[in-house]
Amino acid sequence: QVQLVESGGGLVQPGGSLRLACAASGSISSIDTMAWYRQAPGKRREQVATITNGGRADYANSVKGRFTISEDNAKNTVYLQMNSLNTEDTAVYYCNANELYWSATQKTWTTRGYWGQGTQVTVSS
Repeated sequence: QVQLVESGGGLVQPGGSLRLACAASGSISSIDTMAWYRQAPGKRREQVATITNGGRADYANSVKGRFTISEDNAKNTVYLQMNSLNTEDTAVYYCNANELYWSATQKTWTTRGYWGQGTQVTVSS
């Protein structure tokens, strides 16, 4: 089991910055990839950024060059630095962790996902 707790959301003006944090606990040694997702009202949840346990990062086109995902292994925390925010970035942001484990029934390695409770980011003047 993996537990995730997000923090750092809030209200910011267009052009401003925020940094989100996701603290992981539990079976963190089995985490393969962590990611940030977001869901705006009336829209589907979308992946924003991912980072592998090897440190490789990837981003949605809509946030490339503005958002940076990073990790602090000593603190078991993943961050999302968000710069040049605009109103379209308004959403609830969720932290996700993929745990890699051996399935005895399927006899193969597989993954299962865990989610945090979400943190609201509002970009408004």
